[in-house]
Amino acid sequence: METRPDLKVLFVCLGNICRSPLAEAIFRRQVAERGLGDRIACDSAGIGSWHVGELADPRTRRVAEAHGLRIEHRARQFRPNDLFHFQYILNMEPSVQAHIEQLGRSRQYEARLLLMRRFDPQAPHEDEVPDPYRFDEDAFLNVYHILDRSCAAFLDYLCRQHP
Repeated sequence: METRPDLKVLFVCLGNICRSPLAEAIFRRQVAERGLGDRIACDSAGIGSWHVGELADPRTRRVAEAHGLRIEHRARQFRPNDLFHFQYILNMEPSVQAHIEQLGRSRQYEARLLLMRRFDPQAPHEDEVPDPYRFDEDAFLNVYHILDRSCAAFLDYLCRQHP
C-alpha cells in the first residue's frame, strides 16, 4: 500500500522557471536527507502563464547541477485549487503572495501562505528572494544560497509544528 504524505508544500514565484523550481529541488533533497520523504511532498508553480510547460531556466539548472541537484520540473501556473491541496504555500516575494491571497479572498482555504525569505536565518526581515532572471549566473548562485538556508530553516519549522 502506498503511503501519502501528511504535508504538502508548494513553492511559488512569478514564472516557475528560476526561484520556485530551485526551491523545490533543494527542499526535496533536504526532506530526503532527513528521511522525511514519506511525510512531506513538494511542488512548485508560478503565478504567470508565460513559461508553462518549459524546463527551468538553463542558469537555474546549471547552478542546481553544480550542487548535485537535477531539475526536470516543467513550469506550471498556480491554480486556485492549490489553496486546498497544499498545507503550506511559500512565496518568493510579497507581490506573488498578494496575488494568491486575492485568488483565495472569497474562499475558506487550508493553506498557510508564507514568505520564503522570512525563514532565511541571515536575513529574517527580508521579504523577497531576489528574482535572478534578468541577471547573470552569479545572481542565480546567490538565490541558491538564500533558498538552501531558507528551506533548511523552513524544514526545521515544519518538524517543530508537525512532530
